[in-house]
Amino acid sequence: MIARRALLSTLARTRLVPYGKTPLLSQKQDLALFLLVCKLSSYQVTKNIEHISQDNEIRTFGRAKPTFSNNENRPLLVLLTWLLAKRKHVMKYVELYTKQGFDVIVVTITPWQLLWPMNGSRLIAADLLEFLTRNQNYQQIVLHGFSVGGYMWGEVCDLVQGDHKKYNNVIDRIIGQVWDSAADVTELSIGVPRAVFPKNEMLQTMLRKYMEYHLKTFYKQSTQYYIRSSQLFHSNLVRTPALFFMSKTDPVGPITSNYKVKNQWDSLGVKTYVKIFDKSPHVGHYRKYPKEYVAELYAFLGKLSVIQNEEKMRTCS
Repeated sequence: MIARRALLSTLARTRLVPYGKTPLLSQKQDLALFLLVCKLSSYQVTKNIEHISQDNEIRTFGRAKPTFSNNENRPLLVLLTWLLAKRKHVMKYVELYTKQGFDVIVVTITPWQLLWPMNGSRLIAADLLEFLTRNQNYQQIVLHGFSVGGYMWGEVCDLVQGDHKKYNNVIDRIIGQVWDSAADVTELSIGVPRAVFPKNEMLQTMLRKYMEYHLKTFYKQSTQYYIRSSQLFHSNLVRTPALFFMSKTDPVGPITSNYKVKNQWDSLGVKTYVKIFDKSPHVGHYRKYPKEYVAELYAFLGKLSVIQNEEKMRTCS
């Protein structure tokens, strides 16, 4: 019991730091330099959602939440990050898209928010839907999700199903989806410990045992939402083309579980594409195979007709 309490205390303190809120000056300078060089602006929508735009024109009406101009009909990327993603790594993916004229929404989730969906991940999903509903000027949306990002999207789909009239327009605007190392609920007890304690096998084992206990004990508070999210991810409200990135050596998002999703989507009429890497780690395909990754992503975005600068896309690797 004491060990479990200590573990939960550690998880509560292990939170992603939103862009622009970090106490480390070097990280602030990195973000400021990136935005300056790329002529972008950044706005913190919530503590878990960041909007990065090609311009800085923000429209506000009284106390209402801001909406963002999009006079150039730019596409929007919804980037669903992996657990405890480092900003310097996330920004490399952001750059791939901003160089092609995308605006970007970066969505993060902490271990605590994953463990307690009602007060965590489901609130983030609701905030994301509110943003996408409010900003109708984004008529072309691309999803790019990593690892637990698949779970986050399942939560979004659950809320959409709860109010089709309000949210179906969001689904209709999604023109494509990219899933990198997608992890199913069956891999939670494997993936979360590795993300939280990447270099400490003893703490990984402790957290894995706690995750197994958590899934059995807190069905109403947590597990039912994981199962429902997985079901909705497999049944897929979004029927636009999908690209899967996988690795033969990824234990968290294995090829077998990813292919179950792919095959199900194929049966629903979704056009799917797959890139399998030989030895890249979980959410590490781009880092280990940058040229192959960018080429595959470029080809997919080309099929969606949202490539603006072919040369810049090639130089990103």
